[in-house]
Amino acid sequence: MDKPKFSMGRTVGVAVVGLAAMAGLMLWLALTLSDNRAQQAQEGHLGTLRFLYGTYAPPLAVIVAALVVALIFVAIATSVENTVANRYRRSQDEKGIPLAPKIVMAETRGVFHGPVTITVLIPAHNEEDRISATITSLQEQVDPPDRIIVVADNCTDSTPDLARAAGVEVFASVDNVHKKGGALNQALATLLPDLGENDCVMVMDADTVLDQGYLTAARRRFTDDLALMAVGGLFYGEEGAGLLGQFQRNEYTRYSRDIRRRRGRVLVLTGTASVFRSRGSRIPGRHGDVYDTAALTEDNELTLALKSLGGLMVSPPQCTVVTEVMPTWKALWHQRLRWQRGALENLGAYGITPQTTRYWFQQLGIGYGAIALSSYLALILITALALDEWVWYPFWGGLGLLFMLERLVGVWKADLRAKLVAVVLVPELVYATFLNIVFLKGVFDILLARQANWGHVVVGEDGVSRVEGA
Repeated sequence: MDKPKFSMGRTVGVAVVGLAAMAGLMLWLALTLSDNRAQQAQEGHLGTLRFLYGTYAPPLAVIVAALVVALIFVAIATSVENTVANRYRRSQDEKGIPLAPKIVMAETRGVFHGPVTITVLIPAHNEEDRISATITSLQEQVDPPDRIIVVADNCTDSTPDLARAAGVEVFASVDNVHKKGGALNQALATLLPDLGENDCVMVMDADTVLDQGYLTAARRRFTDDLALMAVGGLFYGEEGAGLLGQFQRNEYTRYSRDIRRRRGRVLVLTGTASVFRSRGSRIPGRHGDVYDTAALTEDNELTLALKSLGGLMVSPPQCTVVTEVMPTWKALWHQRLRWQRGALENLGAYGITPQTTRYWFQQLGIGYGAIALSSYLALILITALALDEWVWYPFWGGLGLLFMLERLVGVWKADLRAKLVAVVLVPELVYATFLNIVFLKGVFDILLARQANWGHVVVGEDGVSRVEGA
């Protein structure tokens, strides 16, 4: 089965820009319906403290309309996702959806394919500062993998030597010009032909450390559910990188919480650490390849590919890993621009299908969120500059308080530092604005057909992080 051709072109970018126009129209309508007459600020006192406050708030009809639109948006996205999931669980379309649970169970019923085995592939390009910790986290698992293979891709440092010294296999890519995906394809081409139904492959980043119990939980899931195609990991940020690192750790904590609330239903089979059942011949794409080397985000593309074939996947709460955080704003910019641009291009390539509908809603939601947050911050700034003295508006302050509570609840199970950063709110608003700018940059790059670059963060001998290939 071939992967869907790139048919949507710049549709994602056009859709997000269109959403911006729609948001602007809604704002204009809200202002038109509002009572725009100037209101005199009132004076209040709290003990000896004097302050000014205003009672302005949007009309109730505008507030209700906004809530209804949001609820409809969520209801449609949830309904579509549940409908697609239920349909695929029951599907018997062997040609169009060959990895659907019912079909896979029928193919394997009554046959014992042996115990579940796990072979770990670690793609590594100049990772001498991290590779040893990654290998150790695998070897020290209570239920360690059957094989560990470091896929050394054009390494010019001691990564291969450190891997061999740790007692694991090393596969060196040959004439690879397709980055991580190309190196993995070379390794998988030699590995997959010898694997059976219960032989699984785990792809794990060289900057990731497994928490204890990851592989035990993954084996149990694959053993108990013969229809399961993939197990993804929940990731947390490593220590360090100051306030910027804390922003990322908070972000990853909230993502993991969201997946738990979804009962493990996968959004993306993260490249940090994911395990796949060996049915490689069913993966879409060029014959002989598992990863699409044209994709900037190969893990996101592979997730869409497996979902398009009806593959069942899950992210159990026991499968957690600690991954790298970007140490500088420049490195973070390159990482997130690649993620956002890659996700948008993947959607453009797969088009609008039942399997991608949820992801389209997600991208449109991010775009709308970027517009809403920017408008909120702009309103506060314009108000502050226009007034001689600060005026408190309970309604808008209440919105800020709700946002702060949402930020705090999302990291409630994290440490005290995470909670303090969430409560202060303003620094995380700055971080969120940064991510929104990255998102919009990705959208406009697609609209303008700009060439995308793949950046790789490395730490030099001087301890300074640099972005290669950017």
